[in-house]
Order: sequence, then structure tokens, then C-alpha cells
Amino acid sequence: MKNVTITLDERTAAWARVYAAKHNSSVSRLVGEMLQARMREMREYEDAMRRFLARQPVRLKKAGARYPDRDAVHDRTRLR
Repeated sequence: MKNVTITLDERTAAWARVYAAKHNSSVSRLVGEMLQARMREMREYEDAMRRFLARQPVRLKKAGARYPDRDAVHDRTRLR
């Protein structure tokens, strides 16, 4: 484990102390867990993006087919 010093305004520090106490933890552990969670989220996002970009592109329309025009796409009368 590595010790790190952080600076918090008094209001944030007070909230962190109360939150940590309610969860039977320390502020240090609370901050460490928050950073680990953020690190996991970023890694998962980057892995998902890498997998997505590695896939072959998908053709959206067949040769000779036409996209619908704007009026057809935004025609809401059929949905009512």
C-alpha cells in the first residue's frame, strides 16, 4: 500500500468522515475504493471500445437500396 496526502475543503472532509463512519470504513479506504472503482470503469470502457473498433464494419444498406427520405422517417401519424 502507498500513502498519499490529499487536500479537501472542510465541508467535503466532514462529509467523507461521516460517510466512512457510516460504512465502517476510514476516509483513506473510502478514497482508495472510489479510485479503484473509477479505474475499473475506465479499463472496462477502454476494453469495450477496443473490442468494438476491432470488429469489421457492417453495411447499413444493400446495394441499390435507398434510405427513406426525411418525411418518411419523421412521419408520426402512423404511430398514433
